[in-house]
Amino acid sequence: MRRFILAAGWLVVSAAPSAPSQLQPVAGTVTVFRGARLILGDGSAPIEDAAFVVDGDRFARIGRSGELQAPVDAFRINLSGKTVMPALIDAHSHIGYMKGLTSGPQNYTREHILDHMYRFAYHGVAASQAMGSDFGVMPFQLRDEILAGQYPDAARFLTAGRGLAPPGEILSTNMRHAAYAITTEEGARANVRELMYWKVSLIKTWVDDRDSTVEKLAPNLYQAILDEAHKNGMRVLVHATGLEDAKALLRAGVDVFGHMIGDVDDELIALFRERPHTGVLLAQVGRRAIYSPYLDPPDPFLLESVTQAQIERLRDRVASASPEERERARQQWEQTARNIMRLHEAGVRIGIGSDGGGQGGDRFIGFTAHTELENMVAAGMSPAEAILAGTRNGAEILGLEKDLGTIAVGKSADFIVLDANPLDEITNSRKIDRVYLRGHQVDRARLRATWAGTAPSDDR
Repeated sequence: MRRFILAAGWLVVSAAPSAPSQLQPVAGTVTVFRGARLILGDGSAPIEDAAFVVDGDRFARIGRSGELQAPVDAFRINLSGKTVMPALIDAHSHIGYMKGLTSGPQNYTREHILDHMYRFAYHGVAASQAMGSDFGVMPFQLRDEILAGQYPDAARFLTAGRGLAPPGEILSTNMRHAAYAITTEEGARANVRELMYWKVSLIKTWVDDRDSTVEKLAPNLYQAILDEAHKNGMRVLVHATGLEDAKALLRAGVDVFGHMIGDVDDELIALFRERPHTGVLLAQVGRRAIYSPYLDPPDPFLLESVTQAQIERLRDRVASASPEERERARQQWEQTARNIMRLHEAGVRIGIGSDGGGQGGDRFIGFTAHTELENMVAAGMSPAEAILAGTRNGAEILGLEKDLGTIAVGKSADFIVLDANPLDEITNSRKIDRVYLRGHQVDRARLRATWAGTAPSDDR
């Protein structure tokens, strides 16, 4: 069928009427989308009245309506009045732990991880990287099944497998319960090689004393992790927020910081400039203790996938904060915002990391990626810069830039169709009309019905 369509000839897109937008193309066909404002995610100006062709699961052509040539028999979808942007990349999560009002290893099942990936997809997130809290063979199997197309409505599940942590970080009840306990250089190297066997491309480790309650991973041990990983073509993400630790890790060759660094000075900036490929994720950079209007009243977008009980619990936590706690939160946010902008202005690659799904409490799957965009703008980025961070930068940080992060010929057709322009107001990224992953329109209505209990849950 595909060969027939391609052989049938090409026609300027505007020369043929579009099919009604609610119709669905047949899987494997060529589809032309026309009329939308198109944000490519590469930093260039948006294309007004754009047209683009999706051939199977890939972008095939991109241009303007009236200029772009498309197959005569292609399926056509009119997106006039809409804005299209690349799907988001959530580069730091802990999938499978948070479920309703509970969180912990007891929730870590195939069904629940898949549910999290459906929730990411629903919110326009193409891929999420679980950071060191996975265990067993199952997550690697599920990762490969999603990539093979077994669950078309699910976002890509990327896993770092078991993290590498000092013994003090590991408790039976926390997300590091299955981490490798690192005590020797030889053991660290052996654990890295085991992760290589499972085709892990990004390793997670921790260098944090948890307010002097944990003995940090020693420099010789994290250097062994870095050396062994790099020797085997793998990269290393570290949980480390202390300024001096960050400097030492940069000198050691770390690839990604999983959280915003707690302080930034000129020496740190200079080290980043010497290492332009090192990325930083915003993971857990929230303002909600001082700014969370989406909770009261609840944002309709939030209500589509989160229970009222979860919203009320978070709302109660925010409301119960004392004046002193609110003031500390305000000061922390202002310092974080300054740090974000110092790194951003220095050209450091910053991406989204919601920390969602874990035990930190109510970092809602998918939704929090959008609030992180809002936080970037509140810190001083423009909406266009925030979108760049949430799309292209995240893909580059995870090593997925050849396939995700921008709308470009040859890349996976992962994009969001919006009812409003996020370049005008970044919260418009939540006004989702539909989501496409790998050229397939995510069945968001079915997912909503499943979460509402009005449709059977299945493993499509």
